[in-house]
Amino acid sequence: MMGGMKVALMVTCVNDAMFPETGKAVVSLLRRLGVDVEFPEAQTCCGQPMVNTGYMDEAVPVVRTFVDAFAGYDAIVTPSGSCAGSARHQHAMIARRAGDPGLERAVAETSPRTYELSEFLVDALGVVDVGAYFPHLVTYHPTCHSLRMLGVGDRPRQLLENVRGLRLAELPRAEECCGFGGTFAVKNADTSVAMGADKARHVRGTEAEVLVAGDNSCLMHIGGILSRQRSGVRVMHLAEILAQEEK
Repeated sequence: MMGGMKVALMVTCVNDAMFPETGKAVVSLLRRLGVDVEFPEAQTCCGQPMVNTGYMDEAVPVVRTFVDAFAGYDAIVTPSGSCAGSARHQHAMIARRAGDPGLERAVAETSPRTYELSEFLVDALGVVDVGAYFPHLVTYHPTCHSLRMLGVGDRPRQLLENVRGLRLAELPRAEECCGFGGTFAVKNADTSVAMGADKARHVRGTEAEVLVAGDNSCLMHIGGILSRQRSGVRVMHLAEILAQEEK
Protein backbone atom coordinates (compact mmCIF):
# COMPACT_ATOMS: atom_id res chain seq x y z
CA MET A 1 0.00 0.00 0.00
CA MET A 2 2.78 2.41 0.93
CA GLY A 3 4.89 1.77 -2.14
CA GLY A 4 8.09 1.15 -0.19
CA MET A 5 7.68 4.14 2.12
CA LYS A 6 9.88 3.93 5.23
CA VAL A 7 7.71 4.51 8.29
CA ALA A 8 8.86 4.89 11.90
CA LEU A 9 6.91 4.74 15.14
CA MET A 10 7.60 7.49 17.67
CA VAL A 11 6.09 5.87 20.75
CA THR A 12 6.51 8.88 23.16
CA CYS A 13 7.76 8.87 26.75
CA VAL A 14 4.42 8.43 28.50
CA ASN A 15 3.46 5.48 26.29
CA ASP A 16 6.87 3.85 26.64
CA ALA A 17 6.81 4.19 30.42
CA MET A 18 3.13 3.69 31.24
CA PHE A 19 1.00 2.65 28.25
CA PRO A 20 3.04 0.23 26.10
CA GLU A 21 -0.16 -1.39 24.77
CA THR A 22 -0.84 1.77 22.77
CA GLY A 23 2.47 1.48 20.93
CA LYS A 24 1.79 -2.20 20.25
CA ALA A 25 -1.68 -1.29 18.96
CA VAL A 26 -0.20 1.21 16.48
CA VAL A 27 2.17 -1.43 15.13
CA SER A 28 -0.60 -4.05 14.84
CA LEU A 29 -2.91 -1.59 13.12
CA LEU A 30 -0.36 -0.31 10.62
CA ARG A 31 0.87 -3.81 9.76
CA ARG A 32 -2.74 -4.88 9.17
CA LEU A 33 -2.99 -1.99 6.70
CA GLY A 34 0.13 -3.13 4.88
CA VAL A 35 2.56 -0.62 6.41
CA ASP A 36 5.98 -1.98 7.38
CA VAL A 37 6.59 0.19 10.44
CA GLU A 38 9.93 0.25 12.24
CA PHE A 39 10.84 1.28 15.79
CA PRO A 40 14.13 3.22 15.95
CA GLU A 41 15.57 2.23 19.32
CA ALA A 42 17.69 5.39 19.62
CA GLN A 43 14.59 7.53 20.17
CA THR A 44 14.02 9.21 23.50
CA CYS A 45 11.90 12.30 24.31
CA CYS A 46 10.51 14.79 21.78
CA GLY A 47 11.69 17.63 24.04
CA GLN A 48 8.32 19.12 24.84
CA PRO A 49 8.64 19.01 28.66
CA MET A 50 11.84 21.08 28.47
CA VAL A 51 10.37 23.61 26.06
CA ASN A 52 7.12 24.01 27.97
CA THR A 53 8.95 24.73 31.21
CA GLY A 54 11.45 27.17 29.69
CA TYR A 55 14.53 24.93 29.59
CA MET A 56 15.36 25.79 25.99
CA ASP A 57 19.08 25.00 26.12
CA GLU A 58 18.37 21.58 27.62
CA ALA A 59 15.99 20.85 24.73
CA VAL A 60 18.73 21.18 22.10
CA PRO A 61 20.46 17.79 22.66
CA VAL A 62 17.04 16.13 22.87
CA VAL A 63 16.07 17.54 19.46
CA ARG A 64 19.45 16.41 18.08
CA THR A 65 18.74 12.88 19.29
CA PHE A 66 15.31 13.03 17.68
CA VAL A 67 16.53 14.08 14.22
CA ASP A 68 19.33 11.49 14.33
CA ALA A 69 16.99 8.68 15.38
CA PHE A 70 14.40 9.46 12.71
CA ALA A 71 16.70 10.50 9.86
CA GLY A 72 15.87 8.88 6.53
CA TYR A 73 12.25 7.98 7.28
CA ASP A 74 9.51 9.11 4.92
CA ALA A 75 6.97 9.28 7.75
CA ILE A 76 7.18 9.39 11.53
CA VAL A 77 3.93 8.30 13.17
CA THR A 78 3.05 8.97 16.79
CA PRO A 79 -0.05 8.17 18.88
CA SER A 80 0.06 11.65 20.41
CA GLY A 81 -1.14 15.04 19.21
CA SER A 82 1.01 16.57 21.92
CA CYS A 83 4.31 15.06 20.78
CA ALA A 84 3.51 15.44 17.08
CA GLY A 85 2.83 19.11 17.81
CA SER A 86 6.20 19.46 19.49
CA ALA A 87 8.06 17.93 16.55
CA ARG A 88 6.16 20.00 14.01
CA HIS A 89 6.23 23.37 15.78
CA GLN A 90 8.75 23.47 18.63
CA HIS A 91 11.75 21.75 17.05
CA ALA A 92 12.30 24.49 14.46
CA MET A 93 12.22 27.14 17.19
CA ILE A 94 14.80 25.24 19.26
CA ALA A 95 17.09 24.72 16.25
CA ARG A 96 16.92 28.43 15.32
CA ARG A 97 17.60 29.46 18.89
CA ALA A 98 20.62 27.16 19.01
CA GLY A 99 22.05 28.94 15.95
CA ASP A 100 22.90 25.61 14.34
CA PRO A 101 22.20 25.56 10.57
CA GLY A 102 22.85 21.81 10.42
CA LEU A 103 20.26 21.15 13.09
CA GLU A 104 17.83 23.50 11.33
CA ARG A 105 18.24 21.53 8.10
CA ALA A 106 17.71 18.22 9.89
CA VAL A 107 14.59 19.53 11.62
CA ALA A 108 13.27 20.78 8.28
CA GLU A 109 13.41 17.14 7.13
CA THR A 110 11.82 15.45 10.15
CA SER A 111 9.21 18.01 11.25
CA PRO A 112 6.91 17.95 8.19
CA ARG A 113 7.18 14.15 8.06
CA THR A 114 5.82 13.74 11.60
CA TYR A 115 2.17 12.69 11.76
CA GLU A 116 -0.27 12.17 14.58
CA LEU A 117 -1.87 8.74 14.06
CA SER A 118 -5.25 9.91 12.69
CA GLU A 119 -3.50 12.31 10.29
CA PHE A 120 -1.34 9.50 8.96
CA LEU A 121 -4.25 7.13 8.46
CA VAL A 122 -6.58 9.63 6.78
CA ASP A 123 -4.10 11.88 4.94
CA ALA A 124 -1.10 9.71 4.12
CA LEU A 125 -2.88 6.36 3.68
CA GLY A 126 -6.24 7.72 2.55
CA VAL A 127 -8.04 5.28 4.86
CA VAL A 128 -11.03 5.98 7.11
CA ASP A 129 -12.23 2.38 7.50
CA VAL A 130 -9.39 0.40 9.06
CA GLY A 131 -11.46 -2.77 9.46
CA ALA A 132 -11.96 -2.39 13.21
CA TYR A 133 -14.76 -3.86 15.33
CA PHE A 134 -15.67 -2.43 18.75
CA PRO A 135 -19.33 -2.93 19.79
CA HIS A 136 -19.56 -0.28 22.50
CA LEU A 137 -20.94 3.19 23.16
CA VAL A 138 -17.98 5.57 22.95
CA THR A 139 -17.42 9.30 23.39
CA TYR A 140 -14.44 11.20 22.00
CA HIS A 141 -12.36 13.92 23.67
CA PRO A 142 -10.33 16.03 21.19
CA THR A 143 -7.11 16.87 23.02
CA CYS A 144 -5.83 20.45 23.02
CA HIS A 145 -2.70 19.93 20.94
CA SER A 146 -4.46 17.79 18.35
CA LEU A 147 -7.30 20.30 18.12
CA ARG A 148 -5.41 23.59 18.23
CA MET A 149 -1.75 22.98 17.37
CA LEU A 150 -2.19 20.30 14.70
CA GLY A 151 -5.73 20.94 13.50
CA VAL A 152 -6.62 17.26 13.14
CA GLY A 153 -10.25 18.31 12.78
CA ASP A 154 -12.71 15.47 12.31
CA ARG A 155 -10.16 12.82 11.28
CA PRO A 156 -10.49 10.83 14.53
CA ARG A 157 -14.28 11.01 14.26
CA GLN A 158 -14.17 9.73 10.66
CA LEU A 159 -12.14 6.75 11.84
CA LEU A 160 -14.43 6.05 14.81
CA GLU A 161 -17.59 6.36 12.72
CA ASN A 162 -16.29 3.59 10.46
CA VAL A 163 -15.62 1.12 13.28
CA ARG A 164 -18.18 -1.67 13.07
CA GLY A 165 -20.45 -1.96 16.10
CA LEU A 166 -19.26 1.32 17.60
CA ARG A 167 -21.83 3.94 18.59
CA LEU A 168 -20.46 7.45 19.03
CA ALA A 169 -22.02 9.73 21.66
CA GLU A 170 -21.48 13.48 21.34
CA LEU A 171 -19.37 14.88 24.19
CA PRO A 172 -20.76 18.21 25.46
CA ARG A 173 -18.25 21.10 25.42
CA ALA A 174 -15.76 18.69 23.88
CA GLU A 175 -13.34 21.43 22.83
CA GLU A 176 -12.66 22.45 26.45
CA CYS A 177 -9.29 21.42 27.91
CA CYS A 178 -9.28 18.48 30.32
CA GLY A 179 -6.86 20.32 32.61
CA PHE A 180 -3.84 18.04 32.37
CA GLY A 181 -1.50 20.29 30.41
CA GLY A 182 1.66 18.37 31.34
CA THR A 183 3.48 20.30 34.07
CA PHE A 184 0.38 22.51 34.48
CA ALA A 185 -1.27 19.66 36.39
CA VAL A 186 1.60 19.69 38.88
CA LYS A 187 2.07 23.46 39.21
CA ASN A 188 -1.65 24.29 39.29
CA ALA A 189 -3.11 21.13 40.76
CA ASP A 190 -6.36 22.61 42.11
CA THR A 191 -7.25 24.28 38.80
CA SER A 192 -6.26 21.14 36.92
CA VAL A 193 -8.51 18.93 39.06
CA ALA A 194 -11.42 21.36 38.69
CA MET A 195 -11.08 21.30 34.90
CA GLY A 196 -10.78 17.53 34.92
CA ALA A 197 -13.89 17.22 37.07
CA ASP A 198 -15.84 19.30 34.54
CA LYS A 199 -14.65 17.05 31.74
CA ALA A 200 -15.49 13.89 33.72
CA ARG A 201 -19.00 15.20 34.40
CA HIS A 202 -19.58 15.76 30.69
CA VAL A 203 -18.23 12.29 29.90
CA ARG A 204 -20.55 10.66 32.43
CA GLY A 205 -23.47 12.62 31.01
CA THR A 206 -23.06 10.85 27.65
CA GLU A 207 -23.58 7.44 29.37
CA ALA A 208 -20.71 6.13 27.22
CA GLU A 209 -18.93 2.95 28.25
CA VAL A 210 -15.59 4.18 26.92
CA LEU A 211 -13.86 7.56 26.62
CA VAL A 212 -11.44 7.69 23.70
CA ALA A 213 -8.75 10.25 22.86
CA GLY A 214 -5.53 10.48 20.88
CA ASP A 215 -3.29 11.31 23.87
CA ASN A 216 -2.78 9.01 26.84
CA SER A 217 -1.66 11.94 28.99
CA CYS A 218 -5.17 13.39 28.86
CA LEU A 219 -6.76 9.98 29.29
CA MET A 220 -4.58 9.36 32.36
CA HIS A 221 -5.86 12.61 33.90
CA ILE A 222 -9.55 12.20 33.06
CA GLY A 223 -9.41 8.45 33.65
CA GLY A 224 -7.99 8.96 37.14
CA ILE A 225 -10.93 11.19 38.05
CA LEU A 226 -13.47 8.81 36.48
CA SER A 227 -11.90 5.91 38.38
CA ARG A 228 -11.99 7.72 41.73
CA GLN A 229 -15.64 8.53 41.07
CA ARG A 230 -16.26 4.81 40.45
CA SER A 231 -17.98 5.86 37.23
CA GLY A 232 -17.47 2.55 35.42
CA VAL A 233 -16.27 4.44 32.33
CA ARG A 234 -13.12 3.01 30.75
CA VAL A 235 -10.59 5.10 28.88
CA MET A 236 -8.90 3.84 25.71
CA HIS A 237 -6.50 5.36 23.22
CA LEU A 238 -7.78 5.72 19.66
CA ALA A 239 -5.08 3.30 18.45
CA GLU A 240 -6.31 0.56 20.75
CA ILE A 241 -9.88 0.82 19.47
CA LEU A 242 -8.76 0.91 15.84
CA ALA A 243 -6.60 -2.18 16.41
CA GLN A 244 -9.60 -4.23 17.64
CA GLU A 245 -10.86 -6.88 15.24
CA GLU A 246 -13.90 -9.13 15.24
CA LYS A 247 -13.01 -12.43 16.81
